[in-house]
Amino acid sequence: MAHALIVDDDADVVEWLQEVARMEGFTASRAHSLRDARIELGRQRPDVLLTDLRLPDGEGIELLRELEKPDATEVIVVTGHATVDSAVAALRAGASDYLVKPADLERVQAVLRHAKKTSALQHEIGELREELRRLGRFGRILGSSERMQVVYDQLSRVAPTSATVLLIGDSGTGKELAAQTLHELSRRREAPFLPLNCGAVAPQLIESELFGHERGSFTGAERQHKGFFERANGGSIFLDEITEMPMELQVKLLRVLETGSFTRVGGTQPIASDVRVIAATNREPEKAVGEGKLREDLYHRLNVFPVRLPQLRDRGSDIEQLAQYFLDELNRAESTSKSFSRDALARLYQHSWPGNVRELRNYVQRAFIMADDRIECELGVSDSAPQAEDGTTITIRVGTPLEEVERRVTMATLAYCGHVKRKAAEILGVSLKTLYNRLETYNGRDASGVGPPALGGGAPHNAEPTRNREPTRNAEATRGGEAL
Repeated sequence: MAHALIVDDDADVVEWLQEVARMEGFTASRAHSLRDARIELGRQRPDVLLTDLRLPDGEGIELLRELEKPDATEVIVVTGHATVDSAVAALRAGASDYLVKPADLERVQAVLRHAKKTSALQHEIGELREELRRLGRFGRILGSSERMQVVYDQLSRVAPTSATVLLIGDSGTGKELAAQTLHELSRRREAPFLPLNCGAVAPQLIESELFGHERGSFTGAERQHKGFFERANGGSIFLDEITEMPMELQVKLLRVLETGSFTRVGGTQPIASDVRVIAATNREPEKAVGEGKLREDLYHRLNVFPVRLPQLRDRGSDIEQLAQYFLDELNRAESTSKSFSRDALARLYQHSWPGNVRELRNYVQRAFIMADDRIECELGVSDSAPQAEDGTTITIRVGTPLEEVERRVTMATLAYCGHVKRKAAEILGVSLKTLYNRLETYNGRDASGVGPPALGGGAPHNAEPTRNREPTRNAEATRGGEAL
């Protein structure tokens, strides 16, 4: 039988919570201080710990650090002193949720019912992750790179909890797939998962989409409509591009997150909703707050558990794995057996993929259509000269010859320095003469067609002119490099 430990210095609160816990099938023990709670923790590990934030001898949140197996116990903070800062601090310290006194009976019951499933779900996710790691995927997400293993670890830890998650990443990095994976690995997986792109719905309609409306509440409202928070009860809502949500609606969203209830447009009756919110943005959240695109208090409430999704160019061999997966899908759908040539696969690693996984999928589909039986390198991504892919980094495939590594790093550093050779030489740790000699070698090798191809297969337009050339030709060459 699941066990609950209730820690509060108010005897009436403890007695009431104990009774509710027993009604939900828990055994329950009590403690009125940190000292008493530590004794109870030594006797039996609880499946759920409900603790007051302020206790006579310290903060209830201190107990999180003393749990023998933190992932196996769901911690709920119950407090009469709730503020955004205290709530966020508790959630970031490891609490699954927090309740404001006087706690609502239905909310407490929902928390306890969810907690009973957490331990089994944590174990299930651990086994699933080990199995899927060997296959190079996690839930709906494909990839086995180090960067993605970090993401998988974060998702596996937060999925079984009730914590709000903020997914941060460029367009095309797979934020919706991550949200679906979170839902499918949570205890809410049997309930609905409803995604809403806040930037794709007209501002005047988004409130109705989220909270629903009563008949006659506005022109055209000919019948009652249930919104996402009502239809997804017990499940998850994915709010993509959260910074595109109107500011006045952000206030109402914050209230739903704080109280667990909402009111339909044109209605007066509060409606309870047990929904997990997963939000996403392709902006830097702090910058969006500074620009007035995202309320600071809402940001703190959403940013309980932030997960950053890496850009495709930083995921190493995942590029090839994803491309092959997309090609296999097309082959199955069209009953074909097309394949990538070795040069085509090599070319994939040389592109910066500003559109991330979405761009890669589109490329594979175009290449598939154009190819007969084999996708060759000339059907790859557009030609471009070697350059720093985000201004400070480049991606180099394992096995690239050292001579080519030196060339690419040199050219990328030169581009990063705005083609100021003296500055590039200082960063590279070589003399200015050595840099000039390298550039002469690269120019001569590329002009004769000797050596590895330039990034994308085209001529190296950003190769620096030498000091022996005429001033006019130098200016033209430099302008050509800057245009790329």
